[in-house]
Amino acid sequence: QVQLVESGGGLVQPGGSLRLSCAASGYMFSIYDMAWYRQAPGKQRELVAAFTSGGMSNYADSVKGRFTISRDNAKNTVNLQMNSLKPEDTAVYYCNARYTSWGRSRDYWGQGTQVTVSS
Repeated sequence: QVQLVESGGGLVQPGGSLRLSCAASGYMFSIYDMAWYRQAPGKQRELVAAFTSGGMSNYADSVKGRFTISRDNAKNTVNLQMNSLKPEDTAVYYCNARYTSWGRSRDYWGQGTQVTVSS
């Protein structure tokens, strides 16, 4: 059974930093694409950053240069380092694991962790 457990959220002042972590279990971590999404109140869930099983990473334009995604296949973890945080980064952040085979994908989600950027 796939389990994703996020940690590291909290309250931070604008310009500050946070590091989110996602611990994965129950599946072969290395063959899944991993990503962080976020959802702010009243808005749709959006992709923040992704790190594929093949080693490619990509970011939403709004976080490029400020956020860094990393993964450790030996520890089954994916992290999101968030620097220069802005109030508009306030959202619930979700860890995502996606397995694609024969053109079909299956997604798994963590429970989410709240990030609040406010003075």
